[in-house]
Amino acid sequence: MSLSLAARFARRELRGGLRGFRIFLACLALGVAAIAAVGTVRAAIEAGLAREGAALLGGDAELELTYRFATKDERAWMQSRAARVSEIADFRSMAVVGDQRGLTQVKAVDANYPLIGDVALNPPMPIADALAEQSVLPGAVMEQVLIDRLGLQISDIFKLGTQEFRLTAALLSEPDSAGGGFGLGPRIIVRRAALEASGLLEAGTLFSSKYRLALPAGADLDALSAEANAAFAQSGLRWRDARNGAPGVAQFVDRLGAFLILVGLSGLAVGGVGVSAAVSSYLKGKTAVIATLRTLGAERGVIFQTYFIQIGVLSLLGIAIGLVLGALAPLLLAPLITERLPIPAAFALYPKPLFEAALYGILTALIFTTWPLARTENIRAATLFRDAGQGGARLPAPRYILAIAMMVALLLALASWFSGTVFLTLWTAAGIFGALILLVLAAALIRFIAKRLAPLARGRASLRWALGAISGPREEAVSVVLSLGLGLSVLASVGQIDGNLRGAIARDLPSVAPSYFFVDIQKDQMPGYLERLENDPSVSRIDSAPMLRGLITQINGAPASEVAGDHWVLEGDRGITYSTAIPDNTRLLDGTWWEPDYTGPPLVSFAAEEAKEMNLKLGDDVTVNILGRDITATISSFREVDFSTAGIGFIMSMNPAALSGAPHSFISTVYATPETEAQILRDLSTAYPNITAIRVGDAIARVSEVLAGLAAAVSYGAAATLLTGFLVLIGASAAGEQARTFEAAILKTLGATRARILRSFALRAAILGGAAGLVALGAGILGGWAVSTFVMETSYEVIWSNAFAIIGGGILATLLSGLAFAWRPLTARPAHILRAQE
Repeated sequence: MSLSLAARFARRELRGGLRGFRIFLACLALGVAAIAAVGTVRAAIEAGLAREGAALLGGDAELELTYRFATKDERAWMQSRAARVSEIADFRSMAVVGDQRGLTQVKAVDANYPLIGDVALNPPMPIADALAEQSVLPGAVMEQVLIDRLGLQISDIFKLGTQEFRLTAALLSEPDSAGGGFGLGPRIIVRRAALEASGLLEAGTLFSSKYRLALPAGADLDALSAEANAAFAQSGLRWRDARNGAPGVAQFVDRLGAFLILVGLSGLAVGGVGVSAAVSSYLKGKTAVIATLRTLGAERGVIFQTYFIQIGVLSLLGIAIGLVLGALAPLLLAPLITERLPIPAAFALYPKPLFEAALYGILTALIFTTWPLARTENIRAATLFRDAGQGGARLPAPRYILAIAMMVALLLALASWFSGTVFLTLWTAAGIFGALILLVLAAALIRFIAKRLAPLARGRASLRWALGAISGPREEAVSVVLSLGLGLSVLASVGQIDGNLRGAIARDLPSVAPSYFFVDIQKDQMPGYLERLENDPSVSRIDSAPMLRGLITQINGAPASEVAGDHWVLEGDRGITYSTAIPDNTRLLDGTWWEPDYTGPPLVSFAAEEAKEMNLKLGDDVTVNILGRDITATISSFREVDFSTAGIGFIMSMNPAALSGAPHSFISTVYATPETEAQILRDLSTAYPNITAIRVGDAIARVSEVLAGLAAAVSYGAAATLLTGFLVLIGASAAGEQARTFEAAILKTLGATRARILRSFALRAAILGGAAGLVALGAGILGGWAVSTFVMETSYEVIWSNAFAIIGGGILATLLSGLAFAWRPLTARPAHILRAQE
């Protein structure tokens, strides 16, 4: 009966239209749309990766080896199960044209490449023709950026190692590029057979060999994967198939999408503040109606249900609008997004992200509307006969507070489940909650300070009126500081994190990073290499170490993934070195180093931080597959390894006897003055064509480009949050328009001019905006420090340019919204306004 009566009352209330609820709908719709759009784009990329898995991988399945090619038995296994097999060697090298040298990522292919898809070239031609012999020399294709860098023209000659090649075409795209991972240099494709005499694929050099398989129709990938892992368990051979053609890309997209959705949830929280303010303002205007219903005998439950149904219907409308916008925006922008993405995306309507966004919207609406709705129970019939405002206690009944807490917990549980990042979700929620508390306290402090300062502003009428309005009984200060402050806090945090990441790369690293990172130095080349550098006064430091790579397969006899989970050290092969004594730049933290002449069972010194994360202890056994051979070593010590300087650092260092007989090369870092770097590179690459030089500054620039793209994506999410905050601010200004109109009428009656009144409104807006900006700046600095220190593990310093922009943005936003709703109060006639007051 009560629910039926409440539904009838709600239906009658809804006949009044959407007046007072436009900002409510906009805030809810914008927050839901942002989450739905991010989820839809992520789903489109995931669908594209799944659909094009075979093309991205370059075959139905792939078997990868590190620093060796497959044995005769391994090749026989592949050929017995595949219709066709394609062998590829992938490595870094130096392309040389006269005195010009450029770092490149070389793909050496066979006649079957590509198994799936086509290589796009300019001028257009089949890849087989482009790589065929051209006027005695083997052909090669190269990305345009490297062609321009080396000053080449089609048919010109360049060198890889000691082998000359003739450039036949510019490489526009390759079907398997997304599965190749992050590369520091532009791509060159050549025939693998043409590199036999180049000196680039010697035993111990750094390369990976990949065997792509074209399987018969209907092949059971699960069974083949299990068979391959069992057959090659001790060989270090890794299996991938078309079900996950680009695992690194898929994981990156998933993590970035999860982070952006958390940013979207921050925006939804900002919108929730606006929703709560809109509902409070609406219900305040319904005080007399509610009191009348109470006089006529309506129970508290009926009152609550009436407005709960009404607000619920409007919330569903706002969520529906947001879902439509969030689903349509990616579809409309699909051509632009697809053009900018280096990976395939299949844009369509995906139910899962829309369902996720709808759940977030419903819970947010419930959380932020329950509080003001619950306070309707405190309105009594006596409100009709005295100026009681909302009357009664300001806190809702305990059952409503408990319900809100349960909904918040459910929202956090869903966000953790959907994003797959419990730690980041909880920290994001803690940051939002902490920022809200700070902003509420700041609003109370601003009102207290304004009340104290108002009497001291004698002779400055506009300032005194502004301070008096801020300290008044209305909740404008709370609405403005909360709505704008939370949006600015998110933007400030993102700005501080972005600035510190860029600073760590562009400012910190160059002061400590080496000039060059040289790889593939053969053992017999080391004396001549060192002689050239040690006699150069411009070289301040040289670090060198033997270099092997291996895959950790077992820990204490159990599969490594079962012991250490999905730790990054286990995701691929890792660098391994050996040393008779503790290196000069190494600090031993626990355990002991082996004796120089130690020849007993293999021992390994492990990086301390990574060992702690993997729960390793002294005495644990670690099995590493190196060049197809399993070596089980006992952890004898933990040492400090600093990877942030871009110098030489190894997760594992073994005693020399453990690696005796394993072919390997050396790596080296060189610290030299910038003006001599080019000459050092020319001399070394001329004397040793097989050596690859990675200029650290170029690598840093490449990483900076990637980070810039990430920062841009996150900034867009933060900007959406700020836009929501601005909408809430507009709503607060609109809600206070009637009060400002009455205030202006009183002041005009007392002789105030429009200019003074306008100045008072502007000062009020500037003070509140500046306060919101200051609080947001504090929250942003704190959030940026926490993420930089505990998540990114980088140094931190305040980016003051961003800080001042946040404060200025807060003042400007409140001025614009405040002055936009100041015109009608200033133009209203006092007599008309005052007669209308009871």
